Amino acid sequence: MSQPLSLEALEILDAIDRQGSFAAAADKLHKVPSAITYSIQKLEQDLRLTLFRKEGRRSVMTPAGRLLLTEGRELLAAAQRLAEAARQVERGWESQLTLAIDSLIDFSVVADALGDFLQLETGTEIRLTEEVLSGAWEAVLEDRADLVVGAPAMVEPPAELETCPLMTVEFVFAVAPSHPLAHLSKPLVPADIEPFRAIVARDTARHRATLSRRVFRSQPVLAVTDITQKIEAQRRGLGVGYLPLHRIQGELARGELVLPPLAEKDEPNELVMAWKKGKTGRALQWFVEWFGARH
Repeated sequence: MSQPLSLEALEILDAIDRQGSFAAAADKLHKVPSAITYSIQKLEQDLRLTLFRKEGRRSVMTPAGRLLLTEGRELLAAAQRLAEAARQVERGWESQLTLAIDSLIDFSVVADALGDFLQLETGTEIRLTEEVLSGAWEAVLEDRADLVVGAPAMVEPPAELETCPLMTVEFVFAVAPSHPLAHLSKPLVPADIEPFRAIVARDTARHRATLSRRVFRSQPVLAVTDITQKIEAQRRGLGVGYLPLHRIQGELARGELVLPPLAEKDEPNELVMAWKKGKTGRALQWFVEWFGARH
């Protein structure tokens, strides 16, 4: 079945409304007035609607015409967005790019990247998600994200992914200054820590096996959404746990968190970026290079 409502017809309706008359719309669209009149009459006939009525010497849009114009403008805008997206793809820029940011990454760094990227005015729409532990890997493997920034390094990453080193993170055992573990007079061993509640950032994986690091088997747990919530919970003395040193410099300087000495120091963690092999979009490569250069 042929569709009588075309983008050209909607453009004519839009021009008539914006310019105030058929004649002015014809001038705007570089058409003769009779062509505008014929297009509207044909549209009314095909749709079996009255789009304009005469009031004296003026043609006034009917409620049906107004509804058609209002909804039609959304179609015109969508068509413009589609055309621009196609032009972006032709230039090598993705129409949309989703970044999965592990919560270990300070958002101020991400904001710096976004600020630099938006200055390029590529038209690529950027979407952000936050992931924790295995959820970072799962997001890119299941195409919920195009690039993951800050995934915990794996000995053997999935074969379908490209990876690139990002940064090394030092984790430290931190507690509120009012917590009992802040006042022991000896370096802490696991037996000292295990009776106290651990604050853990919940793994965001939906289908893969989840991880929970640096938690003892019988230790009570309070699970939170991300590292930001974990820091706040430990600052308030709700529990204990390991935190990324680079994320708590302010809390340490203000005395809101303290670092009890440990009998055995924890090993640093390597974080990486990861994306599907074969993806070569310019926006993806730009972010890989930006983060790589700064870490």
